[in-house]
Amino acid sequence: MYACLRFFAPICLLSMIPLAVAERTPRRNVTDAEVNAITRSALLMDMHNDVTSETVEGFDIAGTNTRGQTDLKRMKGFLGAEFFAVYVGANYVKDNHSANRALQMIDTVRHDIVEGHPNEFALATTADEVLAARQQGKIAALMGIEGGHAIEDSLRLLRDFYTLGVRYMTLTHFNTNNWADSQGDIDDPKIAHHNGLTPFGKDVVREMNRIGMMVDISHTADKTFADALAVSTAPVIASHSSCRALSGHTRNLTDDMLRQLAAKGGVANISFGCDFLSDRYYKAEKPLEAGMRAQYMKLMEIKDPAERAEKMKALQAEMAAKLPPATLADAVAHIDHAVQIAGVDHVGIGTDFDGVGCVPVGLDSYAKFPNLTRALLEKGYTAEEIKKIYGGNMLRVMREVEAQAKTLQARK
Repeated sequence: MYACLRFFAPICLLSMIPLAVAERTPRRNVTDAEVNAITRSALLMDMHNDVTSETVEGFDIAGTNTRGQTDLKRMKGFLGAEFFAVYVGANYVKDNHSANRALQMIDTVRHDIVEGHPNEFALATTADEVLAARQQGKIAALMGIEGGHAIEDSLRLLRDFYTLGVRYMTLTHFNTNNWADSQGDIDDPKIAHHNGLTPFGKDVVREMNRIGMMVDISHTADKTFADALAVSTAPVIASHSSCRALSGHTRNLTDDMLRQLAAKGGVANISFGCDFLSDRYYKAEKPLEAGMRAQYMKLMEIKDPAERAEKMKALQAEMAAKLPPATLADAVAHIDHAVQIAGVDHVGIGTDFDGVGCVPVGLDSYAKFPNLTRALLEKGYTAEEIKKIYGGNMLRVMREVEAQAKTLQARK
């Protein structure tokens, strides 16, 4: 699917070789005690959560979230680590407000969530700090920038965001920026595209490797994905993407992409958005998507948070009434497919809670993760495999990215 550069040939070759997957024997005798023990002992690390778009407007995460999936009550006891999204909408590009918005989003994590609830959250920037938070009985709070336009084409800003605690950056959001093509507008003839990453975009990836920030290819165009994997010397992640073989959404990863991500040592974190999980939902949604997205972007410009939230909820209800929701079985199917293609060491969880209008029935909050644990056990997954998927694999990637950064910095 992608041209193989000479120095990238070993990974390209690996992408053509199916990975061996152990046969699993389905089980019927799964007990509640087993389900609860595994779910609570696993370090569940969610790689993408957008509740920050609410907390930045004043929502207290310890309150009841009636509009989304995330609040402290439903997190406690199930969630070990959360990558909160430092989401910067494309509307902030105008007049160079992207960096300012990123700083506000970083502040809502550090101030409103962590400082506001010091007994429940601990800021974490390394794998060791994630485990330390766990030992203290706290949820590790981490940050990932969503939308590379947040750095305003400046490696200095990229380094500043790292200093403030950001540990991954999604290279694009729905919008192509000045140095990377997005999946969201790749077919729009009005957009100036770059055929993947520009030379500066490749410098961004190299600098992320050097400082120890994970490269995230969710939302990128397929060619941007290929370029990022070719340039990066550290594992690359998809923070919230599912499998294109099961749902044709172009935000999802093809089987070839899953293999290449795995060959690089990376992890595909399965998103729970209905359109990413259910092809039936995606196909029904597609004719509505352009109009709905335009409405969404217009609503994001409303200044009053209460008015914006009310109208956003109405828009989501309008969409939900027209579409059949995804199910727990759909989520299990995507996890299992990714494991079959990439291997169990290269699959994780990136719910996209509070960032999508629809999540699966039976898997609509962290408190419902016992349902997923049960379903995976019944499919024949072992406790050790489930723990890898829930967070063990991403801890490994974090350690590898940290180690690679130390190596690169030592060469200077």
